[in-house]
Amino acid sequence: MFSKQGLDTGRPGAASPEPPVPRDGRRYEVVDGRLLVTGAQPPAHHAAVVGLMIALKNACPPELLVSVGSVDFRPTLGVSLRPDLLVCHRSDAGPHLLTTPPLLTVEVLSPSTRTTDIVLKRTLYERHGIQSYWLLDPTVQELTVLDLTPTGYTCQAVVQSEETFHATTPFPIALTPATLTP
Repeated sequence: MFSKQGLDTGRPGAASPEPPVPRDGRRYEVVDGRLLVTGAQPPAHHAAVVGLMIALKNACPPELLVSVGSVDFRPTLGVSLRPDLLVCHRSDAGPHLLTTPPLLTVEVLSPSTRTTDIVLKRTLYERHGIQSYWLLDPTVQELTVLDLTPTGYTCQAVVQSEETFHATTPFPIALTPATLTP
Protein backbone atom coordinates (compact mmCIF):
# COMPACT_ATOMS: atom_id res chain seq x y z
CA MET A 1 0.00 0.00 0.00
CA PHE A 2 1.37 3.43 -0.91
CA SER A 3 1.11 6.60 1.11
CA LYS A 4 2.17 10.08 0.03
CA GLN A 5 5.43 9.54 1.90
CA GLY A 6 6.23 6.07 0.59
CA LEU A 7 5.34 2.50 1.40
CA ASP A 8 2.99 1.97 4.31
CA THR A 9 4.75 0.02 7.04
CA GLY A 10 1.48 -1.01 8.67
CA ARG A 11 2.08 1.21 11.71
CA PRO A 12 -0.11 4.32 12.03
CA GLY A 13 1.85 7.42 11.05
CA ALA A 14 4.98 5.45 10.02
CA ALA A 15 6.14 5.23 6.45
CA SER A 16 9.36 4.08 4.93
CA PRO A 17 11.14 6.17 2.32
CA GLU A 18 9.87 5.85 -1.22
CA PRO A 19 11.47 2.75 -2.77
CA PRO A 20 13.62 3.41 -5.82
CA VAL A 21 12.00 2.51 -9.13
CA PRO A 22 14.31 0.29 -11.16
CA ARG A 23 15.68 1.93 -14.31
CA ASP A 24 15.30 -1.14 -16.47
CA GLY A 25 13.14 0.25 -19.29
CA ARG A 26 9.92 -1.06 -17.76
CA ARG A 27 7.04 1.00 -16.41
CA TYR A 28 5.82 0.20 -12.89
CA GLU A 29 2.28 1.22 -11.95
CA VAL A 30 -0.15 0.23 -9.21
CA VAL A 31 -3.85 -0.28 -9.97
CA ASP A 32 -6.14 -1.12 -7.06
CA GLY A 33 -3.12 -2.25 -5.04
CA ARG A 34 -1.83 -4.58 -7.80
CA LEU A 35 1.49 -4.05 -9.53
CA LEU A 36 1.23 -3.54 -13.30
CA VAL A 37 4.54 -3.89 -15.14
CA THR A 38 4.87 -2.88 -18.77
CA GLY A 39 7.87 -4.14 -20.70
CA ALA A 40 10.34 -2.04 -22.64
CA GLN A 41 8.73 -0.36 -25.65
CA PRO A 42 9.82 -0.48 -29.30
CA PRO A 43 11.79 2.37 -30.93
CA ALA A 44 8.68 3.74 -32.73
CA HIS A 45 7.02 4.23 -29.33
CA HIS A 46 9.98 6.20 -27.97
CA ALA A 47 10.27 8.28 -31.14
CA ALA A 48 6.57 9.24 -30.89
CA VAL A 49 6.92 10.16 -27.20
CA VAL A 50 9.93 12.37 -27.98
CA GLY A 51 8.21 14.00 -30.98
CA LEU A 52 5.13 14.86 -28.95
CA MET A 53 7.20 15.99 -25.96
CA ILE A 54 9.14 18.46 -28.12
CA ALA A 55 5.93 19.86 -29.64
CA LEU A 56 4.27 20.21 -26.22
CA LYS A 57 7.33 21.76 -24.54
CA ASN A 58 7.68 24.33 -27.34
CA ALA A 59 4.08 25.48 -26.84
CA CYS A 60 3.83 25.06 -23.06
CA PRO A 61 3.35 28.21 -20.96
CA PRO A 62 5.86 28.62 -18.09
CA GLU A 63 3.34 27.88 -15.31
CA LEU A 64 2.73 24.38 -16.70
CA LEU A 65 5.01 21.34 -16.75
CA VAL A 66 5.36 18.70 -19.50
CA SER A 67 6.59 15.46 -17.96
CA VAL A 68 7.74 12.36 -19.81
CA GLY A 69 7.29 9.28 -17.65
CA SER A 70 9.01 10.82 -14.62
CA VAL A 71 6.02 11.84 -12.49
CA ASP A 72 3.60 9.36 -10.93
CA PHE A 73 -0.05 10.39 -10.75
CA ARG A 74 -1.35 9.06 -7.43
CA PRO A 75 -4.99 10.05 -7.06
CA THR A 76 -5.65 7.63 -4.19
CA LEU A 77 -3.87 5.07 -2.07
CA GLY A 78 -3.49 1.93 -4.12
CA VAL A 79 -3.37 3.75 -7.49
CA SER A 80 -0.13 4.99 -9.03
CA LEU A 81 -0.15 5.73 -12.76
CA ARG A 82 2.73 6.82 -14.97
CA PRO A 83 1.48 8.02 -18.37
CA ASP A 84 3.88 8.39 -21.27
CA LEU A 85 3.39 12.17 -21.07
CA LEU A 86 1.44 14.45 -18.81
CA VAL A 87 0.86 18.17 -18.46
CA CYS A 88 0.16 19.69 -15.05
CA HIS A 89 0.56 22.91 -13.11
CA ARG A 90 4.18 23.24 -11.93
CA SER A 91 2.88 24.11 -8.48
CA ASP A 92 1.04 20.76 -8.26
CA ALA A 93 4.02 18.53 -9.06
CA GLY A 94 6.40 17.24 -6.44
CA PRO A 95 9.78 15.80 -7.44
CA HIS A 96 8.23 12.52 -8.59
CA LEU A 97 4.61 12.67 -7.47
CA LEU A 98 1.36 14.34 -8.50
CA THR A 99 -1.79 13.85 -6.41
CA THR A 100 -4.08 16.32 -8.22
CA PRO A 101 -5.33 15.41 -11.70
CA PRO A 102 -3.04 16.51 -14.53
CA LEU A 103 -4.57 18.72 -17.21
CA LEU A 104 -3.60 16.21 -19.90
CA THR A 105 -2.36 12.64 -20.05
CA VAL A 106 -1.06 11.01 -23.21
CA GLU A 107 -0.44 7.35 -23.92
CA VAL A 108 1.44 6.24 -27.01
CA LEU A 109 0.00 2.95 -28.20
CA SER A 110 2.13 -0.09 -28.88
CA PRO A 111 1.20 -3.74 -29.39
CA SER A 112 1.89 -4.58 -25.73
CA THR A 113 0.00 -1.58 -24.25
CA ARG A 114 -2.92 -1.07 -26.64
CA THR A 115 -5.63 -2.75 -24.55
CA THR A 116 -4.34 -1.30 -21.26
CA ASP A 117 -4.20 2.22 -22.72
CA ILE A 118 -7.54 2.11 -24.53
CA VAL A 119 -9.58 0.33 -21.85
CA LEU A 120 -7.97 0.34 -18.39
CA LYS A 121 -6.16 3.70 -18.51
CA ARG A 122 -9.15 5.43 -20.10
CA THR A 123 -11.38 4.18 -17.29
CA LEU A 124 -8.90 5.21 -14.58
CA TYR A 125 -8.15 8.64 -16.03
CA GLU A 126 -11.87 9.28 -16.45
CA ARG A 127 -12.62 8.12 -12.88
CA HIS A 128 -9.92 10.39 -11.44
CA GLY A 129 -11.00 13.52 -13.30
CA ILE A 130 -8.32 14.07 -15.94
CA GLN A 131 -9.83 16.62 -18.34
CA SER A 132 -8.00 15.56 -21.51
CA TYR A 133 -6.70 12.15 -22.56
CA TRP A 134 -4.88 11.69 -25.86
CA LEU A 135 -3.92 8.41 -27.52
CA LEU A 136 -1.19 8.55 -30.16
CA ASP A 137 -0.80 5.53 -32.42
CA PRO A 138 2.55 5.74 -34.23
CA THR A 139 1.81 2.67 -36.36
CA VAL A 140 -1.05 4.35 -38.24
CA GLN A 141 -0.07 7.97 -37.44
CA GLU A 142 -3.32 8.69 -35.59
CA LEU A 143 -4.12 10.94 -32.64
CA THR A 144 -7.37 10.40 -30.70
CA VAL A 145 -8.44 13.30 -28.47
CA LEU A 146 -10.81 12.64 -25.57
CA ASP A 147 -12.26 15.34 -23.29
CA LEU A 148 -14.02 14.73 -19.98
CA THR A 149 -17.71 15.66 -19.81
CA PRO A 150 -20.21 15.07 -16.98
CA THR A 151 -21.05 11.68 -18.53
CA GLY A 152 -17.44 10.57 -19.15
CA TYR A 153 -14.93 10.93 -21.95
CA THR A 154 -16.19 12.01 -25.36
CA CYS A 155 -14.15 11.84 -28.52
CA GLN A 156 -13.35 15.34 -29.76
CA ALA A 157 -11.23 14.32 -32.73
CA VAL A 158 -9.51 11.46 -34.48
CA VAL A 159 -6.69 13.03 -36.46
CA GLN A 160 -5.06 11.07 -39.27
CA SER A 161 -1.52 11.32 -40.65
CA GLU A 162 -1.25 14.72 -42.43
CA GLU A 163 -4.32 16.29 -40.81
CA THR A 164 -3.73 19.00 -38.22
CA PHE A 165 -5.54 19.26 -34.90
CA HIS A 166 -5.73 22.65 -33.19
CA ALA A 167 -5.93 21.95 -29.46
CA THR A 168 -6.96 24.55 -26.92
CA THR A 169 -6.56 22.33 -23.87
CA PRO A 170 -4.30 22.39 -21.91
CA PHE A 171 -2.91 25.23 -24.07
CA PRO A 172 -3.09 26.23 -27.74
CA ILE A 173 -1.07 23.93 -30.00
CA ALA A 174 -1.33 22.59 -33.55
CA LEU A 175 -0.45 18.90 -33.96
CA THR A 176 -0.04 16.75 -37.06
CA PRO A 177 0.41 13.01 -36.30
CA ALA A 178 2.77 12.41 -39.23
CA THR A 179 5.26 14.89 -37.77
CA LEU A 180 5.13 13.24 -34.34
CA THR A 181 5.68 9.67 -35.43
CA PRO A 182 8.51 7.96 -37.34
